[in-house]
Amino acid sequence: MEGRCDSFVVETNVHYPTDINLLYDAIRKVVTLVAALCLMLDLSDWRQSRYNLKTIKKLFRKAQQLKRSTSKKPEKTELREIQIIEAHQEYIDTVQEFLARACATIEKIDLSSLPIDLKLLQVSVKIMEIKDYIQHAERQIDQIYRRVVKSEKIPHSEKVLSIFQEHTEWISKGKAGVPVELGQRVCVLEDQHGFILQHMVMQKQTDDQVAVFMVEQTLEIFPELNSCSFDKRFHSPDNQKDLRKLLNTVVIPKKGRLSKADKEREYSEDFINKRHQHSAIESAINALEVHGLDMCPDHGIVGFERYVSMVVLARNIQQLGVKLRQIEFKKQRKKKHQEAA
Repeated sequence: MEGRCDSFVVETNVHYPTDINLLYDAIRKVVTLVAALCLMLDLSDWRQSRYNLKTIKKLFRKAQQLKRSTSKKPEKTELREIQIIEAHQEYIDTVQEFLARACATIEKIDLSSLPIDLKLLQVSVKIMEIKDYIQHAERQIDQIYRRVVKSEKIPHSEKVLSIFQEHTEWISKGKAGVPVELGQRVCVLEDQHGFILQHMVMQKQTDDQVAVFMVEQTLEIFPELNSCSFDKRFHSPDNQKDLRKLLNTVVIPKKGRLSKADKEREYSEDFINKRHQHSAIESAINALEVHGLDMCPDHGIVGFERYVSMVVLARNIQQLGVKLRQIEFKKQRKKKHQEAA
């Protein structure tokens, strides 16, 4: 059995992240959840929640639409910088006021006075959810203040790309016209018949870190796998060595300058043939994307992994149907030839 392994990006259902729109996402959830909680407990603290959200959104739009001046006059540039700082400061000050109100409302709720039933459980869950969004809002306020007011550069490790889909990663694979994708890498390994034998969601992993694992997991289910091809992104000296222990034939183009032994291996007829056949996996990836795996609509990393698995299963069932139809077509054609003879 021959295999082909490659990875691609499945996008998560998120908008392009900026610190100010992530803050708006957080405060929007805080306001709506606290208002729903007050309605459940017959409290009148947040009756004007819709108006409050409109107030916050106006300040968000004001900060969002202010662009840095391109004027060559220093006074105009300086004036615009002041306007930007003031707009952001007004935005975060208003958000902090609503966060303080939300915290005060939560502290006022006495859980011990509620009957131990479904209502108590619902209130407890809502309070935990509100506190989680408050933490998101406080983090974004800190980052906005540091970036805009203090002119700091926020390290990428501190940034959150979505408060709803926290597993989302910032991925740049160098594709033409696609500078960045927001989602998760997914690695697939298919056989020569187009069936996907193994797949995995690569959380904070690169191609070279999963090559051996993918082959090992596939061999546990399909021990007859004896060769596999990869592209250059899967190359590392350890991968070349470890994969040769697992497979009879390993096709991974080496990065950088080739030694004499590498040239002999990569210029061999068998290596070249399998390297040319490797591009067939792009057809499987394209089919997965066309049938729903271009973007995952599910929530959370568990939902993401489940959705990917279901699409892979559906693709294999579809491929099985294609093979059975081809077999049936050959039988019918053979039967017609026999009747004609």
